[in-house]
Amino acid sequence: MIAGELMTRDVVAVPPDMPVPTIARVLAEARISAVPVTDEGDHLLGMVAEIDLLRRLAEADRPPAGWLASIFSDARSMADRYARVHGLRARDVMTREVTTVSEDASAEKMARLMEEKGIRSLPVIGPDRTLRGVVSRADLLTTLLTPAPRSAEAIEDERIRKGIMAALRRQPWADVHYLTVEVKDGVVRLHGFHNSPEAQRAVRTLAEGSEGVRAVKDHTRPTPPVYRYGYEGM
Repeated sequence: MIAGELMTRDVVAVPPDMPVPTIARVLAEARISAVPVTDEGDHLLGMVAEIDLLRRLAEADRPPAGWLASIFSDARSMADRYARVHGLRARDVMTREVTTVSEDASAEKMARLMEEKGIRSLPVIGPDRTLRGVVSRADLLTTLLTPAPRSAEAIEDERIRKGIMAALRRQPWADVHYLTVEVKDGVVRLHGFHNSPEAQRAVRTLAEGSEGVRAVKDHTRPTPPVYRYGYEGM
């Protein structure tokens, strides 16, 4: 599946001048971990996440940096951090370098980005950077619950396999407990054990005569005595 199929289109977004307390209320009431910041044309400007707001609380308990530490610190980084910690509006506290994806991004790619970046959601943008939707971790998990579409060939192979197994169960000489039938592109592969050369030949004959079978590959072996007679001493 791709982003365009998984994303939430009805996205909660905030304008760049929204006050920080209001953003906190939006996150809490919508029960989301981050919110996009967009302009009047729905162009993505940045993201405000829970961690951006929690940083304000953490910084309130941080002691002031000493003069020695300030000498070796990057002034630009210190200024940016101060603005984000003490900023009053979305434009001040938002993360501007946001990891985004296009609508054709695969679920596998999005999962990898979330893991590598340590983020919980990905904005989906168009060619003009307009916000189209958001894919969250919960959205990606739905791909694990949705079975992958099966090709016509795979469906036909499964029909052949089930038909062979059903026919074998009706035969008194067939021991299906130790026999596995696999079918790929009409080619039948037999694995497991057989009780006798006659039974082996009969199974192969039955498989070759089944509708849709192109070839049969027999990989079965004689049944070991331990399976035939039981464990010694039991």
